[in-house]
This record gives sequence, structure tokens and C-alpha cells, in this order.
Amino acid sequence: MFTEIRRKDRILDNESAVRLLETGEYGFLAMAGANGFGYGIPISYVMDDESHIYYHCAPEGYKLECITQNPKVSFCVVGATRLIPGDFTTAYESAIAFGTIHTDLPDEERLHALRLLAKKYSPEYEERGEKYIAKSFHRTNILRLDIEHISGKCKRIKG
Repeated sequence: MFTEIRRKDRILDNESAVRLLETGEYGFLAMAGANGFGYGIPISYVMDDESHIYYHCAPEGYKLECITQNPKVSFCVVGATRLIPGDFTTAYESAIAFGTIHTDLPDEERLHALRLLAKKYSPEYEERGEKYIAKSFHRTNILRLDIEHISGKCKRIKG
């Protein structure tokens, strides 16, 4: 079902791809647009074990329209990059998670995801984070990506 990486010498092993997904600051969520065009957006996220990624968003909007029409998405995180101008190339690492987005999660799971997001992005503000979550909970939606496949690619350059 998923296309294999053509350049076998560029495969990023699964463990490294998962680690990149766990530690990335943000990624790009790609989906089929409701208007027939592809739609990709940068978005913050948190990975919860190796099978789920959570995102927070408003309770309405174009992203949710797209997901309602087709919940199958991909999510890409790019790690370290280094331009090598004299060789006309770039050193890089990236990981892509493919899967299905779920909306309308139960309150308990939404709260869990928001706490994970706060811990990832603001670990030194746990108490303030709890207050912020309580205040904004009613106007915050949570999306869960159930990962079906992970693919990683890299180009390592010595020196």
C-alpha cells in the first residue's frame, strides 16, 4: 500500500524516524483538500507512544472540512538540515507518518492530549498550563492521528 523509498541508501531506520517524530518542534499535516486541491499546513503536535499523534485546533475550519471528507493524511517532520553549497546538495533527515485522523474524541482523551502538548511545549509551566487548559477546553478541538505506517529518509554527509 505504501510506496517504498527508491534510494535504499537514504532510508532512515524506523527507530530514528520515530525519535524524530517524538522530538520535532512542528510538522506539516498534508491532506486532500475539500476543494480538490492538496492542503498542507504547518502544525504543532505531540506523539503519544509510537502509534498516535495529537494536534489541537479550533472546533471548526477548513482543516476539519478536509478531514471530514477524507480522514487519510500524512504528517511530515524535518529534522536537522545542512546546506552544502559547493556540492549542490543538502544533508537532511525527515520522517513521514501516514494514517487516519479521528475527531470528536472523548473529553478524557482530549484532556490527556492537551496535557501532553503543554508538557512538550511548556514543561516548566505545569500549573499555569492546567489553568490555561481548563479555561480554553470548551473551545479547543483535539485530533488524533492513528499511525498506520512510518517512513524515514536521510542524507548523511561527513564533514
